Amino acid sequence: MDSPPTDAELWTRAADGDTEAFGVIFDRHARAVYNHCFRRTADWSEAEDLTSVVFLEAWRRHGELRPERDSALPWLLGVANNVLRNRHRARRTHRDALARMPAPAAEPDPADDIAGRLDDEHRMRRVLAAVNRLPLADQEILSVCVWAGLGYDDAATALGLPVGTVRSRLSRARARLRRLTASRPGEVREPPGGPAHRPGERHPALRPSVEDS
Repeated sequence: MDSPPTDAELWTRAADGDTEAFGVIFDRHARAVYNHCFRRTADWSEAEDLTSVVFLEAWRRHGELRPERDSALPWLLGVANNVLRNRHRARRTHRDALARMPAPAAEPDPADDIAGRLDDEHRMRRVLAAVNRLPLADQEILSVCVWAGLGYDDAATALGLPVGTVRSRLSRARARLRRLTASRPGEVREPPGGPAHRPGERHPALRPSVEDS
């Protein structure tokens, strides 16, 4: 039996206009990108929106860029970080204006797992309350190395940094986080790794329509 194609092979086919090949890449890595975005936002709905933006951006650039490794995940997480930075800058620019607007009314969520989703968001916000006190570079290094579980080489690809810089920056970020949380005995000392989805939880419908982009 033939082995499945690597991401690099699929990306070559996608660059020639094969949308099905790009769809396979999406199926392989959408969950990881979604988890990455959730851990940076603590908001499931926003994570879905950001994941769609990441893959739409990847599709728009599929003809000009290639993943440097067989797996496209490090490159996709790099795209995700750029999307998250843009979100951060936009929110900072409009923070004062938004603060003067009335809060939107909460809409009921018909999903059966609403209680679990809200509990996940609440716990993730507690973690981010500590992590967001770190410099943005520290947040990014923790998110790809600890949350997403990338090795040093893949993290270097995702962040566009030398491997040695990844090692030293991760060490400093962990040390800073420990200092920030040392006086709070009940607080998470390091961002939890592993999948953000609970076992058996349905995967959201995230796939963007690349044919319409």
